[in-house]
Amino acid sequence: MNIEAIKKAKEHFGGLLEEQLRRVEQIKAAGDWIDYQTLKPIIIGILGGDGIGPYIANEAQRVLEFLLKDEQKSGKVEFRIIEGLTIENRAAKMKPIPDDVLKEIRKCHVTLKGPTTTPRKGDPWPNIESCNVAMRKELDLFANVRPVRIPREGVDWMFFRENTEDLYALGSQGINVTDDLAVDFKVITTQGSERIIRMAFEYAKRRGINQVTIVTKANVIKTTDGKFLSVGQQVAREYPEINCDDWYIDIMTAKLIDPKRRNQFKVIVLPNLYGDIITDEAAEMQGGVGTAGAANIGKRYAMFEAIHGSAPRMVEEGRAQYADPASMIRGSAMLLSHIGYEERANKLEMALDICGQYEKKLVMTGRPGGATGREFCDYLMGTLQDPELKSKWQGFVTGN
Repeated sequence: MNIEAIKKAKEHFGGLLEEQLRRVEQIKAAGDWIDYQTLKPIIIGILGGDGIGPYIANEAQRVLEFLLKDEQKSGKVEFRIIEGLTIENRAAKMKPIPDDVLKEIRKCHVTLKGPTTTPRKGDPWPNIESCNVAMRKELDLFANVRPVRIPREGVDWMFFRENTEDLYALGSQGINVTDDLAVDFKVITTQGSERIIRMAFEYAKRRGINQVTIVTKANVIKTTDGKFLSVGQQVAREYPEINCDDWYIDIMTAKLIDPKRRNQFKVIVLPNLYGDIITDEAAEMQGGVGTAGAANIGKRYAMFEAIHGSAPRMVEEGRAQYADPASMIRGSAMLLSHIGYEERANKLEMALDICGQYEKKLVMTGRPGGATGREFCDYLMGTLQDPELKSKWQGFVTGN
C-alpha cells in the first residue's frame, strides 16, 4: 500500500473540506436580493467572449438596445462593453477571468456574455479553469435558469440547475492518488440546495404553476443526492398548493422525449451536472442548443448567455457570421425579465418562436446559403414591430 500517496491525498482532501466549509458560511451570510427598481442606471455589461461569441453577442446587444432605447436615452439603462474575456487573454494571464476583467464585471448589475472556450487535454491552451465555472463562483451565481418552450406541443419547461456545487464545485481539484487511482469530489450542501430549490418553488408560485419536479440519482448516490432530495422535500412542505414529485435522472432523460408524459413537467430543479446534460437534451427538442439561452443568477449579480460553446471551427472556416444568435437573444429575453421588463421579454420570446419555429422566413444553417446572424436579427426586430405579433403567435401555436 502506498502510504505516502494516501497521506498526500488526505491532506489535499482536508484542504478542500476547509474551503467548502468556509463557502457554507459565506452562503449563510449572503445579503438580500438586489432591487433593480431602485437603480439608476441599471448597468448592463456586454462580454463578447471568443469564437463565435462576439458575433452573436453583437446581435443580441442590438436587440436589447432596440427594446430599451427609451430607457437608454433617459439614463435608466446603460450598456458597457467589457473586453478581455478571450481565450488568448485568459491563457496569457493564466486565469479563467483576468483580474482587470473581473473588476469591470463587478461594476455591472447584469451581464450578457458570449460563449467562451474551455481548454481540454490536447488543446494548444493551458489547462485553466472554465470561465463560466469561475464566474459562477466569483459572483456566487448559484442558479442556472434555462427555459425550453415548444408551444404547439404544450411544452413549457423551466429548469433550475444548481450552479456552484456538485461535481463542478471541485472539478479542477480532483487528485491522482497514484498512477492507477484518480478521485474527483462531489459537493452538496444544505444551504446550496435550499436556495436553488426555494427559487424554483417561488417561481412556480409567482406564475401560478402547480408542479415542481426534483431530479436526482438518490437511489445510488445516497449521501449527496440524498441530501438534495431531502432538502427539496422539506422545502416542498412550505408550498402545499404546489405538487412536488421526484424522478431519477436516467428515467427523466427518457420521459422528456415521451410525448405522453413530457407536457406534464413544468418546473424542474436539479443538481449541477444533471442539469447541464438534461437541458441540452431539452434544447435539442426546441430546435437545437443554438436556440436556447440561460440565466446565471445570484443575489447581487446576474449573467445571461447562450448554453452552447464558442464553436472555434466556425471561425476557422470563415463561417462565424452565419452563427445563430437566437440562443443569446433568448438569454437577452431572460435579462429583460430579470430587471423588470417582463412584457418586453414576453414579446421577444414570441418573436423568437415565430421567427425560429413557425414562420421561418429565414433559415439558419451555419453555412453560406443560410441566413447570417445579422439577417436573422433584422428579421426578428421587424417581427417585434408587427402590431399583430401576439395574435400571429397565438395562431401559430393553435395551428389556426
